[in-house]
Amino acid sequence: MTRYGIICFYRQVLQTSYRIHILILFTLATVVLLWPGVSRVNAAVLDETIRIAIVKSASEVTVAGDGLLVTNERGDALLMSFPATVKPVQGGLLVEGKLFQRLLFSASSAVYVNNKPYRGLAELSVADKGILVVNQLPLEEYLVGLINCEISSAWPIEAVKAQAIIARTYAMNRKMARKDSPYHLESSVVDQVYGGCLLEDSRARRAVLETEGEVLTFGGSIIQAFYHSSCGGRTESSEDVWGASLPYLKGVECQYCLTSPMATAWEYKLSLKELEARLQAAGHNVSGLYDIKPGGLNARGRLKQVVLLTARGSSTVSGEQFRKAIGYGAIKSTNFTIKNSKNEISFSGRGNGHGVGLCQWGAKQRALAGFSCEEILSYYYPGTELKKLSDINGT
Repeated sequence: MTRYGIICFYRQVLQTSYRIHILILFTLATVVLLWPGVSRVNAAVLDETIRIAIVKSASEVTVAGDGLLVTNERGDALLMSFPATVKPVQGGLLVEGKLFQRLLFSASSAVYVNNKPYRGLAELSVADKGILVVNQLPLEEYLVGLINCEISSAWPIEAVKAQAIIARTYAMNRKMARKDSPYHLESSVVDQVYGGCLLEDSRARRAVLETEGEVLTFGGSIIQAFYHSSCGGRTESSEDVWGASLPYLKGVECQYCLTSPMATAWEYKLSLKELEARLQAAGHNVSGLYDIKPGGLNARGRLKQVVLLTARGSSTVSGEQFRKAIGYGAIKSTNFTIKNSKNEISFSGRGNGHGVGLCQWGAKQRALAGFSCEEILSYYYPGTELKKLSDINGT
């Protein structure tokens, strides 16, 4: 029977039997993915799945795709026209005049959520004043889609392989920490940037295949594999940034990234009024802001705190809290200076990201210099060891 024939057969079964469990639906998707001739990662690692929040608090979600299979919260198969528009209402999800608590979509190729393709399952439910969409898929397929969202797969292959390993490590660490949560990761800089399967390519898949199942460990446990775009010459210790001391995140010299475009100086300006508005929107109790000053520097030369001067007195926020409030794309790192000129604040800095763990641009330059992915990882995460997921207890 052809792959198309299998899909048609299961669709007929689903249309006549309305109590098929979602496990069968997911098994069907896996069978099609593994059909001979279809380029996919090794079947041995497809058992490990990951759940990614790809849409949060949406007022409307559109779902489309070829050969979509749909079930409700009870596992009943549904007939539905596509593209389907789903809206949150009191009591659940509304689509085509019918109310559901949860909807699950799967396809032989991809499910399109808001015009973006995703492999695996798309699960819709109501949470946080809107629709939550969770993409559940095999871990290795997730990594193939992630690579070109975080770096470029055109980089030296050893740097791409290093990215695959740390992304897999980070994902598994979060999966274990959030095992009882609706999802394991978000698809943004909050965790790892992921845009579905739109940016998959052969080099991304090669890097994932050549590092299949490999994660970084310390003392036998999967590490918190933080990473960032460019450190600007020196990576940070986790203790200085978040207050938690981890032996493999102590900070190292990184002269290689200084040749990257992301290590060059950046500048950002905004008015005091806008600055106050962004701080307030982020939950900081600031009123009558008339100036800001740099606080103390940590051992790596980055700002530990920013001092806010207001009509009610002064207060401080950490450098990372300040970046989050103003915008990570605006204040690219905590390695910056501050200047107030006629109520317009200028920020000048270097680097991009929190600075902890692997420096992506530093890794690229190290790969160009001939370092292997193992050498790159051991430099940025000293004392760690590469292991297969299958060799780690409790995963």
